Amino acid sequence: MKLFLKFDTNEIIKIFLDQQFDKLKVCYRTIGFGEIEITEKLTDDHYLELKKSLHSNGINIVENQKSILVQKIKDTIMEMIHSDDIVNVKSSVYLAEKLSHSYGYISNLFSEVTYTSIENFIILQKIELTKQLIISNELSLTEIAFKLSYSSVAHLSTQFKNTTGITPSAFQRIIVKRREIANTK
Repeated sequence: MKLFLKFDTNEIIKIFLDQQFDKLKVCYRTIGFGEIEITEKLTDDHYLELKKSLHSNGINIVENQKSILVQKIKDTIMEMIHSDDIVNVKSSVYLAEKLSHSYGYISNLFSEVTYTSIENFIILQKIELTKQLIISNELSLTEIAFKLSYSSVAHLSTQFKNTTGITPSAFQRIIVKRREIANTK
């Protein structure tokens, strides 16, 4: 039996972190996306245990200042893309304001550390969200294009095809076909 799942990755991470910190009896609070504050003094051993526990589950504590800022850039981009409140805002302006650095500095640092541009990262994240929205079957392509601040469905389709090799409509047909096959089993 196949199940089609819809989930909120932010909520899953929050639940997971709650479980990990409770298990280690560490008090914390969430500051922002991907950023928490430990509200008590940790011993070195406790810190290493926490770091190991998180790492074994695919979460790494970022300790280098450049990497911290790059992670903040990624988190801010994800927040921007997934927010329903932020529509038609230039990403360069949004990032510069949110991170209190010039966009030139942010862009250069991001490229230096990740070997890709912020623009490419944004496109990849938008295409991944587009796939999720198509799979959830809640919005039309026109609504998805508007939600993700594309100028038109054609613009979304072009970026989708350049990234995935197929059009969003072809992706929709594949999803529908997979569901039909799964329902006949």
